Amino acid sequence: MNFKSVTSFVLSSVMVLGFTQCSQQAAAPQQQAPIAVSGLKIAFIDVDSLLANYAFYQDLAEEMTRKEENYRLALTEENNKLQKEYADHQNKIKNSVYSSVERAQSEENRLQKKNQALIEKSEKYSQELMAESNANSQKISETVDNYVKEYNKTHGYDLIVTKASLLFANEALNITAQILDGLNAAYNNQSDK
Repeated sequence: MNFKSVTSFVLSSVMVLGFTQCSQQAAAPQQQAPIAVSGLKIAFIDVDSLLANYAFYQDLAEEMTRKEENYRLALTEENNKLQKEYADHQNKIKNSVYSSVERAQSEENRLQKKNQALIEKSEKYSQELMAESNANSQKISETVDNYVKEYNKTHGYDLIVTKASLLFANEALNITAQILDGLNAAYNNQSDK
């Protein structure tokens, strides 16, 4: 489970913002004069740097790590207990402790059911973590997307893209620090409430 998959969500949402704004302008070409490429106001965001320093992302990632560790610990403890029960069962068979073959088979069936339940619990935990990771990715994506839209209302960019989609860009077009500062300030204000 890699929580950093959120990068692709943020990447696509930020790109969609820029392309949506451009496509909205291009949707009615008869109503507007074409914009010269040299007149476009363009900026980019380094998503990797943004996420590495965004407090909300870091808090969600830390929470997911704790949850994963807790699940892993719980499963490991249950697995160790089950392995001990299997070893005891094998010793009982070896030492002919069971009163009958049926009793030994009954214990074997019980242990197999416990093993199956443990497998199902592990799958359930994985599904829960995946669902939470996806929800967190969506939260991050929406938060960044909404902030970039608000930021752009006062800065008037025609196109905001991610650095990952660029082969070259002048660093003067990099607005990552401004976006990061704004996101962290908004998150800290929200956390203080």
